[in-house]
This record gives sequence, C-alpha cells and structure tokens, in this order.
Amino acid sequence: MLRPAEPIDVALTLRPLARGMVDPTMRVQQGEVWRATRTPEGPATMRVCNSGNDIVVTAWGEGATRALDQAEELVGVKDDHSAFRPSNRRLRELTRHLAGLRLACTRRVVEVLIPTVVEQRVQGMEARKSYRSLVRETSEPAPGPSIVGTGLMLPPDPARLATMPYYEFHSFGIERRRADVIRRICSAASRLEETCDMDRATARQRLTAISGVGPWTSEYCMLLALGDPDAVIVGDYNLPSVVAWVLAGERSADDDRMLELLEPFRGQRGRAMLIIEASGIRPPRRAPRSRVRSIARI
Repeated sequence: MLRPAEPIDVALTLRPLARGMVDPTMRVQQGEVWRATRTPEGPATMRVCNSGNDIVVTAWGEGATRALDQAEELVGVKDDHSAFRPSNRRLRELTRHLAGLRLACTRRVVEVLIPTVVEQRVQGMEARKSYRSLVRETSEPAPGPSIVGTGLMLPPDPARLATMPYYEFHSFGIERRRADVIRRICSAASRLEETCDMDRATARQRLTAISGVGPWTSEYCMLLALGDPDAVIVGDYNLPSVVAWVLAGERSADDDRMLELLEPFRGQRGRAMLIIEASGIRPPRRAPRSRVRSIARI
C-alpha cells in the first residue's frame, strides 16, 4: 500500500508507458493498470490500482520483490512536481485539470528503448503493430493470476533479440536499420541499465553512444525510464505543432519554435510536454493521413 502526499491517478500516470491501446505488455483502465516487466531477478507482473487516496500494488513472479521495491518510483510517488508553476494560462489550467498526473520512472531502460526504436521514422499505427508482433512472436506469457492469462505478455527478452538475425525482424515490419539498432541495444543491455544510477548528462552520453540512438530516442528514455522532468523530445513529426497549438494557438511549428515556447519551463520542460500530450488537445488536421507502408511484405 502506497500513501502519496497528494492523490495520484495511476492510469493517467502510467498510460504514457503503453504503446498504443493494445500493448500486449500492459492493460490500462480507469483506476487500474496491469504491467509486465523483466527485472534482474526474473519476470514480474504488477497490478497497480487506486484505492481512495492510496495506491495498492500487487506483484507476481520471480521479480515481484524488486518490482514492489521500485513501485514508488514507477507510479510517481517520488516525483517532485513542486517546482512546476506554469505562467502560461492554458498550461496552468491543464495542470489543474490533470492534477493526478505524475512522471513515471520505470528504471527499465531497454524495455523503453526497444519499442521507441520500433517507432523511429514510421507512423504510430505501423509502429504499434510491429511492436505487438515482436512481443507476441518472441516473448512469453507474463506470470500471475488467470485474469492476466488473457494475453498479457512479458516485454521482449534482450538476450534473445541480441542474437536474432536482422532478416527475422522483417516479418514484424521492421527493416534492417531499426533491427540493427535494437540488436545493438540488446547486446549492451547491462551497460544501458547502469544509466539508472548516473547523473543525467552521463546517462545521455551512455545512451547516445549506441549507434542509432539519437536525441529523439534517448530523450524518450530519459523521460519514461529515468524520470527526467526536463527531457525534451526533439525530432518528432507531430509534437512541435501540438505544443505550439496549446501554448500559443499556432497550428504548426518546428523544433526550434517548440524549444522557444518551452524555454520558460526549463528544468520542467519534459513535464510540460507530458501534460500537453495527456490533455489530448491537437491542432486541426489539414490533410488526410498518409498511406501506411508494409515492410513485412518486402
């Protein structure tokens, strides 16, 4: 039982970790989240749910003890948001409206990096489909009670992905470039997990030392795995325009404009982006979605 000083909405806080609405490693619903993970001690399944102002956390599997020990960080109990006092009126209103949102910290770096690399340079729908296929074909069911047996899977095993030839990723819709990045990440898994105990500058340096892990990928990891409230995701196709629309009413923007608008929140820029994303507010669409290509058929 966790007793946070202020109410935390577990679904709102943990939803950014889910890759789409049908992530095979997570189930997110109002007031309750099921999440599968791999710890150094072994696999674990967590059930995290709101109970009044308290949070009830239950875990199963060989890694259950480690998962419970890190539950406070995962659900944002240790997330200090006191320094975030936005002057922008709209962001201030969103912060009040999403008062239960905290910055999650998984401390599972490779688990965040793998699906993030899958999302590099492709549409979200295509990436989520690829990640689902990757998990279902290379992983195994998560431990726990029968309710989880409806399909909750463990994240991919880095040791297995590290030794898979690149062409086996094609059936998941992942071409050689992304496959090679995933394999490099998995081969360096133990060194990457060490970033959890490094200062932020050193952690970024360690992450980006992997060829194919650039600022977009590393900042997602800094935000979600390491809980950095100032992680700024640059290089995203949609995010600059979303930020500009919420903060300035501008329909389109590039990274430079986004960084300019986020500058007043330096130190908490990642938190500002997280709140904006969670709001669901988006600029009006000007054109139909582009056609999704299929790498799996290559």
